[in-house]
Amino acid sequence: MKKFMMMALMAAAATTAFAQDALIKDAKKLFSKGEYQQAVETLTPALTSAETVDKKGAWNLLSEIHYGKYMEVQTEASKNQIEKKNTPYDTLGMYNAAIAAWEAAQKCDEFDQLPDEKGKVKPKYRSALQNKYKPFGITLVQAGQYFYQDRKDNANAFKAWSAYLNMKNTPLFAEVADFPKEPFYYDIAYYTAILSYQSKDYVNAEKYAKLTAEDPAKAGEATEILIFSKKETMKTKEDSLSYVDMLKDLHKQKSEEERYFNLLMDYYTHAKDMKAMQAWAEEEIALNAENKMAWALKGEVLMNNSEWDAAIECYKKAIELDPDFLQCVFNAGVCYNSKAIALNEQLADKKTGGLSKENAAKVKEVLADAQVFMERARELDPNREKVNWAYPLYRIYYSMQNKEKMAELEAIDPSLK
Repeated sequence: MKKFMMMALMAAAATTAFAQDALIKDAKKLFSKGEYQQAVETLTPALTSAETVDKKGAWNLLSEIHYGKYMEVQTEASKNQIEKKNTPYDTLGMYNAAIAAWEAAQKCDEFDQLPDEKGKVKPKYRSALQNKYKPFGITLVQAGQYFYQDRKDNANAFKAWSAYLNMKNTPLFAEVADFPKEPFYYDIAYYTAILSYQSKDYVNAEKYAKLTAEDPAKAGEATEILIFSKKETMKTKEDSLSYVDMLKDLHKQKSEEERYFNLLMDYYTHAKDMKAMQAWAEEEIALNAENKMAWALKGEVLMNNSEWDAAIECYKKAIELDPDFLQCVFNAGVCYNSKAIALNEQLADKKTGGLSKENAAKVKEVLADAQVFMERARELDPNREKVNWAYPLYRIYYSMQNKEKMAELEAIDPSLK
């Protein structure tokens, strides 16, 4: 009985294997008649079946079917061009077949490199595949252009272009020394990086941006993609440090370009780490004492810490470099006003809350400085489009008991009364 069962199982396995072989034979017949889609549909079950003995042959056949479809339509297109005809042809099918042919060729090579039952690797198809697909990169580039420009299909454009860019690094071509690299190679790398970034695939955006940067002429454009990809993928403290270090290196290399400084400023501003911002501002000042923005940032940190005198000195440095630096002019006025309030509280009599004549003079002296800067802010921004100087200036006039100036501001803004 046991022997009978074993024979039955062997017979069933043979029947299944025979069925897969039959599918492959049927697919070949359909392929020979140019019935490409039917051939693919017939062959597909045999590609993944555990009973298919010759997997590499099955995948090679799939590659040939798709390649045959591609060549048939390509021939029609070439004939149209030569004869100057406008006969319609299946461009979409042609380029879909081109991509599928290359993908199947790689699967064929994968199985072709597996050892046999004796542990030996005896590749059957590699040489032929290399000869067929070595010049195929241009076809993949054209496929990407078709999907990108004509179909607005970014996913398939990416598939085609990334396949082209990665051809040299596939096992099929990894050991081919004279693999071609066309002059447009880095252009395609750049567009592939752009497509990746637009689809929020930041891993591939970084990958292809780095590849693009190998061309010195495109290093600047590639760096932009790399920076913004890293910015989007920051999750850990290590990610942030890596992003900041990259920006700092670029800033040192190209100090004349403001974008890297501005990106660093944006990072530190949004990080809300005042201590880190101050340290970075001081680094920038050490590198270039004429960097007005670095002085302004340091002043902002000190201002937030209520270190009025130190903040004022930073703002004055920035204003020396740019007399029309409105935000620093305004902030300096705010600091002087805040200093005057703090001084008033410090010098006031503990019982009455009043000031002696001498102490009142000290407070007014600071208020006078506040008035100078706030009036300058008014001069620079008379319509209060960027800073609202009206209320703090009104409070200064109030403290200085300047009723004439108070009335002038009330006429401009009745809400101040």
